Amino acid sequence: MRFSRLAVGFGLFSLTLWLQGCGGGGDDGDGDGNAKVTTTEHDHDHDGDDETTMAPTTMAPTTTTTTTTHEHMCAPPLMEPPIPGVMPGLEKPKIILGQDVDWPGYAFMGSPPESDFETEGIGKDIAKGLESVCDIEVHVTEVRWSDCWGNAVIGDGLAAGELHGCMTYTHTYGARNRFCEFSKPILKDNKPGGILVKLDEFGDPVVTGDSDLSGKKVVDVVGWAPTADTLALAENKCTKQRFQGYTIVQPTVNTGNANNDALKTLLDGDADAMWVYADQVKQYQCGPGVTANWDCDMWAGFGTNFSYIQTGLFGHAQAGTTLALSKKGSGLKEILDPCIERFLETKDYYDICVKHGFVNSCFPNEFFPSSGSSETLTWELPTDELSTKCEDGYCPCPAETSD
Repeated sequence: MRFSRLAVGFGLFSLTLWLQGCGGGGDDGDGDGNAKVTTTEHDHDHDGDDETTMAPTTMAPTTTTTTTTHEHMCAPPLMEPPIPGVMPGLEKPKIILGQDVDWPGYAFMGSPPESDFETEGIGKDIAKGLESVCDIEVHVTEVRWSDCWGNAVIGDGLAAGELHGCMTYTHTYGARNRFCEFSKPILKDNKPGGILVKLDEFGDPVVTGDSDLSGKKVVDVVGWAPTADTLALAENKCTKQRFQGYTIVQPTVNTGNANNDALKTLLDGDADAMWVYADQVKQYQCGPGVTANWDCDMWAGFGTNFSYIQTGLFGHAQAGTTLALSKKGSGLKEILDPCIERFLETKDYYDICVKHGFVNSCFPNEFFPSSGSSETLTWELPTDELSTKCEDGYCPCPAETSD
């Protein structure tokens, strides 16, 4: 008992000292137990070295400050939203961003000799590039897209705060905005929607381009844009009327790849049409250097077994591909947006756009060649402007459209 009383007494004495040192009544206190935090602005040193960056709250890494008290020894200021099990940034924001590895150009797994099976893509390269324009630390980890966004609901991983944000999500209208917020875009609104259908034995679409989809079953690519709810915002480019009277159905198979699941559902006859990115089929054509987790043979049936009957459907998005999708109110965009604005003005941004084949989709800056207007890609054209045939994968409007 005597030992216990001594231990308790020593513990209380230690706690008193700790509270005194952390602002519980010392010279730095303000009388009510709260420590004063004083910050001082500093210009860059003449020798090129910057002062240590500290800040009392989560904030964008734009101002160089120094804390003049020792409060950070007891209660470090939050530099970024906290993540369980991850050491926070102490002198600058430490951001954890996630991506899957099944979207060529955007988010994929690299292969030797260019990459030792690391996460790769335009999202990662731009995310890491922010470190060159801001005092920030960025880590990119592999996740499943379903950890980020699911069937019209935020993904479990993002909701639970397992990472700060997920990369290369289109800022769509609809459900995503009720759960999440977006950073500034890193690409233009370059992701039009499209509608895929099966072709019959004669190579003709089983649902024609002038259909408003009334009575049809439309399969959604779960977790991907364009989201199921935004089909109602799209205009049929052959009739200039909106789609209506259709039923959204879920994939009837689970292969581990959402686009794979939707296409197989369509080809199995469990859906009449598929609401999908207008360039998705092009992205899923396999070849050298492509590490695919989708059915290459099935997607090779483009123009033979299935084709688009609608392309260039842009009405589903508020902005283009963004760097980060995060939980609503997370504060991540306040950290990233100033850095994104700066990086988009650099030569490194241009070089990354060239590397991944996105020059026409990137926001031009002074380092981009001034070659005038760029060529509009086939899937970006509205259906009534197509000169292709169904055998090319892109069906034009029927010769005579119904009212």
